[in-house]
Amino acid sequence: MSKKQASLLVQGYEVVIGFETHAQLSTQSKIFSRAPVAFGAEPNTQACAVDLALPGTLPVMNKGAVERAIQFGLAVGSHVAERSIFARKNYFYPDLPKGYQISQFEIPVVQGGEVSFFLGDEKKTVRLVRAHLEEDAGKSLHEDFHGLSGIDLNRAGTPLLEIVTEPDIRSSAEAVAYAKELHKIVTWIGICDGNMQEGSFRCDANVSVRKPGAALGTRREIKNLNSFKFMQQAIDFEVRWQIDRIEDGYEIEQATVLFDPDTGETRAMRTKEDAADYRYFPDPDLPPLMIEREWVERVRAEMPELPRDLERLYVDEYGLTTYMASQVVGTYAKAQFFHSAAIQNSDTEAISADQLNDPGFYKPFARRIAVWISGEISRAMNEDGGPDWRFWIDPATLARIALREQQGVISGKAAKELFDYIWKKGRVDQSNSPPQLVDDLIEGRNLRQMDDAGELKEIIVEVIATNVDNVVQYRSGKEKAFNALVGQVMRLTKGKANPAQVTAMLKAMLA
Repeated sequence: MSKKQASLLVQGYEVVIGFETHAQLSTQSKIFSRAPVAFGAEPNTQACAVDLALPGTLPVMNKGAVERAIQFGLAVGSHVAERSIFARKNYFYPDLPKGYQISQFEIPVVQGGEVSFFLGDEKKTVRLVRAHLEEDAGKSLHEDFHGLSGIDLNRAGTPLLEIVTEPDIRSSAEAVAYAKELHKIVTWIGICDGNMQEGSFRCDANVSVRKPGAALGTRREIKNLNSFKFMQQAIDFEVRWQIDRIEDGYEIEQATVLFDPDTGETRAMRTKEDAADYRYFPDPDLPPLMIEREWVERVRAEMPELPRDLERLYVDEYGLTTYMASQVVGTYAKAQFFHSAAIQNSDTEAISADQLNDPGFYKPFARRIAVWISGEISRAMNEDGGPDWRFWIDPATLARIALREQQGVISGKAAKELFDYIWKKGRVDQSNSPPQLVDDLIEGRNLRQMDDAGELKEIIVEVIATNVDNVVQYRSGKEKAFNALVGQVMRLTKGKANPAQVTAMLKAMLA
């Protein structure tokens, strides 16, 4: 076992995690009826006779739900089945009017595929078993009923795509990274809004532990994890709990558990059912779902460019590292912003045609934009918080800042000062500032780097003359002494000197 593999062990146990994710599909109506699916309606106002399972009603397949399943299959490299079957999954809960859930069992619509992502700078891949269409159940309400429970059937029949992985995940951090990547994919292609608080993207983690090389342990399923933070906390607690039980001589019993964010603990909800407990059989009211290749290709042609394709383009054509490209396509909005700032080059006033045709210019420029997006812009967005963040800087304005930094007109420190000012101004004004503001601020705030070589030479001569000890130490091989000399020059120029120019001139004069 390698050191990297060994580092994943917890108290000598290997963690094994598989995921089941329910993505609510972005249709306007339910999967087998025309009832609406809008969130937040009054209880039982969005359930029609089909959803209520009244006698004589029959389900009718929603074509839009099938198309979204096809989109997902194409996005993750799956096989889209030409023929799949709907089944009845039988169980008896008060919020399930029919006494069964229409789902897919033996032949799902999406088969296989994989999701790749970065954990730090290490690329990981999780294999998918399947993704199948099914309807959601209703919801039991336990508040404000004087000790009784109420049933809201608004969600009954809401279209879901259940995405199931192989047990390939080996830590809570890896689980969160996978879930975030899956969330990015379904929102990127527009099949799900990804709102975890509203239940549009719900994750169940099947967690077990085993000694390295042993057979898979007994799994416990953590249901309905609705935030990435709680996901990691729940898995970490469950892993420690299972290990402690095994070390104390107990066996793990298969169960469904819930995570309580107030206590940070999981608790058993019910014993976990197996497939046989649900008594699956083909739904006699729904014929097999037939998907012709022409339909698949039509859907493929209408899909947006996928993150993995953009990553490849940005690496091959624009010189980004693989990790840098993955950060740029972290969301569809970031990718659009990068395209506008670095590729579309909307700041045409400042960037010449010759520069656009020169790889020696546009590759470093594109990398600089990528660093801004993964660094300062991501930081600013995290500080803003909330689901309604937006870019408070125009792509052309950021391009102007990056260009002036690349040209040596301003330092990196000055570039950050400009960005912070413009971002905060945009957040207050609720508008974006024009690129010309960058040049106005450079002059108005006296941020332009010193470009007078003669003046800089005089300052360096003065620093050498007044820092004899550092000069002697540098010439004897102490690199720190040279850094001290550079610092003195930058102090005397009030940070306006170009550090690269200072370094080159100083080394030449001390040679």
